[in-house]
Amino acid sequence: MDEQPGAGMGEHGPGITDPFGRITIRMGDITRLETDAVVNAANSTLLGGGGVDGMIHWAAGSGLLEECRAIGWCPTGEARITGGHDLPAAHVIHTVGPVYAVDGENAPRLLESCYLNSLALAAEHGLRSVAFPSISTGSYGYPVREACRIALDTVISFLERHEIPEKVIFVLYSCPDYEAYREYYETLKAGRVGTVGGTNPA
Repeated sequence: MDEQPGAGMGEHGPGITDPFGRITIRMGDITRLETDAVVNAANSTLLGGGGVDGMIHWAAGSGLLEECRAIGWCPTGEARITGGHDLPAAHVIHTVGPVYAVDGENAPRLLESCYLNSLALAAEHGLRSVAFPSISTGSYGYPVREACRIALDTVISFLERHEIPEKVIFVLYSCPDYEAYREYYETLKAGRVGTVGGTNPA
């Protein structure tokens, strides 16, 4: 599917004043993106699994597995960075999302931490473009409409305060996930435009 209309660089350029123009939402295969980093929805062992995690490990090759073995454990909500190996992306940022039915009331805080810690690593390493999957909404059971609000709210807040990364891409695997992210993005963007323009978008 094509990129969301209005995404990409906005009229303010890549500066911190235009976080919406620095976000792209699309469907596709995250392992094919030529970005500075892709984010892997990993498990705590970092040794691969199902879903996006398995796809990234398969596409990156055995070198990624060996590097992850050397790193070891990653707690829920934290993030680790490796090389991209055989991926088009230069780096992989591994983050461990919450299991919705297990982490309970801590799940929103932990999911927010996944995005914040991943973005902080990207900024620390000067990575200008970062692609995220929808963290925890697969086998970890996080409802996508709740998860996308945390994802977009957290990323937008970070971009408002940081120049790096210049571009964040949400790469969704299914139509329902894509629609959830697109709709919430448009709601937030409309609210911002209404505020800036001095009108109420309702």
